[in-house]
Amino acid sequence: MSTPMPYDPAMSGSPQSALAAALDRVGDRWSLLLVEALLAGPRRFGELSAEVGGIAPNILTERLRRLEADGVIRGTPYSERPPRLVYQLTADGQELAGALRLLADWGARVDGEAEPLRHATCGTPVEARWYCATCDRPVEGREADSLQRL
Repeated sequence: MSTPMPYDPAMSGSPQSALAAALDRVGDRWSLLLVEALLAGPRRFGELSAEVGGIAPNILTERLRRLEADGVIRGTPYSERPPRLVYQLTADGQELAGALRLLADWGARVDGEAEPLRHATCGTPVEARWYCATCDRPVEGREADSLQRL
């Protein structure tokens, strides 16, 4: 299995797309896994290290600093000696929940072994759909294929 290449915005000569802007902020494996871990609530460094298995402490530190600088998470001191922080998602970070669920759903479908998200009431796998609030209806089929940024 090949190692995925990290996203490098400098490789593109064209103006930055919305997807490229998102990838600039959270476009690596560890950042997305950290955001996922923080969806359940605030966590300390050790808790994040345990929850995101395989991440080296120096990488965890670097990702937390970068996510904080990008406004995705916030670190709040809970101890001054030694200095220790508890991390939580900002409002921008919370908005990533939907995108992460969509990505996880796609991963479950292509993996074949991962479990999809299920509706707690009936146990049926849920489906994500585009919806237009102005028209008050789902956007499907050819309409969905022609979605665009204006």
